[in-house]
Amino acid sequence: MTSEQVRLKTDPHEILATAQAASGRRYLGIGMLGLLGLMLIYIAISQAPALQWRLFLVALGALTLWMADRMRRGTATRIELTETELRDSDGTVIALIADIDGMDRGFFAFKPSNGFLLRTKSSAPNVWRPGLWWRMGRRIGIGGVTPASQTKFMSEMIAAMMAQRDMDAGK
Repeated sequence: MTSEQVRLKTDPHEILATAQAASGRRYLGIGMLGLLGLMLIYIAISQAPALQWRLFLVALGALTLWMADRMRRGTATRIELTETELRDSDGTVIALIADIDGMDRGFFAFKPSNGFLLRTKSSAPNVWRPGLWWRMGRRIGIGGVTPASQTKFMSEMIAAMMAQRDMDAGK
């Protein structure tokens, strides 16, 4: 049986790998952001700084609480890898496998913690799911509060899929 025959028998929507937020890291990250936001607001109320500083601290505290809520919502989903795409479990397509141009897993790469960076051939709208993934133009960061074992397995699967795609294309 050839590799093409094996590929035809697999379901293109079957989930090959997943990465989701580790519970401890998720709660710690959300808790720290929430605590920071509450502390900033408390300092603005309890201390007597000048009015502009008080407004600045309240605005920064509110922004930090908003970030904690964004992280809570963003880390409630998981990243799924199928044969054709990398997607969020809410249905958002992060990247098509055919569109991935390169991957960077290096130590000095600008990537999320415990994650990797993808470069795509075409640009897509900016999206940010704090703690899980982000996309800015052609660059996609996967990771954050995810376990390193899950993102490492996912990156190795993507690398193998890219190698197979390039081999099939004769590159």
